[in-house]
Amino acid sequence: MFMTKYVRLATSQDRDAMMKIIDEGKQSLAADQIPQWQDGYPQASDLQKDIDAQNAWLLIVDGQVAGTATLLTHPDPNYARIYDGSWSAASDDHYTSIHRIAIASGYHGQHLADFYFSNLMTLSYQLGFKQLRIDTHAKNARMQHVIKKAGFTYRGIVYMANDATDQRNAYQITLS
Repeated sequence: MFMTKYVRLATSQDRDAMMKIIDEGKQSLAADQIPQWQDGYPQASDLQKDIDAQNAWLLIVDGQVAGTATLLTHPDPNYARIYDGSWSAASDDHYTSIHRIAIASGYHGQHLADFYFSNLMTLSYQLGFKQLRIDTHAKNARMQHVIKKAGFTYRGIVYMANDATDQRNAYQITLS
């Protein structure tokens, strides 16, 4: 069966569908005993800020919101310092970063993350960025697999808001 799938900017009307996907992601992380997203973040207000800044991108499958992600086009303060590694030699502060990415539970197992990541890379390139960064919790093996499969390389460790208890594995890809 052929699926129609594409990526588009989110609007305020999409926020509830986005939050439902985020909540499913929180439940999945909790079931896997991963502390990421277990402190109330992200909230609907975080998603609304992404929408207002035109940084929220949806994965649409057969007319339904199947995924949500944020593509930041400004330097992420959490990436200013990296430990036990380094950003690539060609890196600078001109990069996009992918955050708050999740696929709706009803779409798991369909390899849609591959399509989603490819589209986010294309958007980055079209916006003039050849470098992308992403992070995930060290216990989130599923996301690490998806990130590596998309072509990202492990670069080191970053901390969220300089919190020593909120450590993440950081990844980077450079497009040519």
